[in-house]
Amino acid sequence: MLVGDSTSLTAGLIADSLRRDHGLLVLDPNGSSILAAATTFQPDIVVLSENVEATPGRGFAILKKLRVAVPKTPTIMLLDSDERDLVVEAFRCGARGVFSRNEPLKMLNKCVHKVHEGQLWASDLHLEFLLQALGDATSPELVDAQGVRLLSEREEDVVRCLGKGLTNIQIASALNLTENTIKNYLFRIYNKLGVSSRVEVVIYAEQNNRSKSTSRINFTPKLLDVP
Repeated sequence: MLVGDSTSLTAGLIADSLRRDHGLLVLDPNGSSILAAATTFQPDIVVLSENVEATPGRGFAILKKLRVAVPKTPTIMLLDSDERDLVVEAFRCGARGVFSRNEPLKMLNKCVHKVHEGQLWASDLHLEFLLQALGDATSPELVDAQGVRLLSEREEDVVRCLGKGLTNIQIASALNLTENTIKNYLFRIYNKLGVSSRVEVVIYAEQNNRSKSTSRINFTPKLLDVP
């Protein structure tokens, strides 16, 4: 696991805390380029600060590059606060987990293990931010790198309802369909997008709405989130 924070001191403190978990092998690059270190060592996970390399917001730019350089390595974004725009931006850039410094540091170990197992890490507050952002979007139309629509109009209606935080029963009522039909739509949406939960659909839609000209990021973790 690779840890990159705003300073070598804080990165070392986080690395030392994670090392107490003997199931983790932690690497602190000691001022080296995070991108170069990740490319060289191919870590299982990267824990990356939003203000890495002493530059505010640089972590988001590095995260985008990590998704290209080491696409199989999930990244956890370490945020200084639970500000909505920062949380949404982290997931839009491809983070598999967002961890706030407001949370107890010992919880970071659990976050690391969950992300390594293939799950996404997002608090209820972070998920609420994502739902709000998707609800603010003008259109949930999802396209691939060639601009081809991935979902039917009715499936996009379902995604729009998910963005509003509606339950299956509420979606069925809003679209004048049965609850069982909504479940079938959800399974088809999961299959088309290569995801496995409602949470992943929301994150996928947010990333797609941010930039429809780039290749989509496939999420394949198994979350305890059933339709």
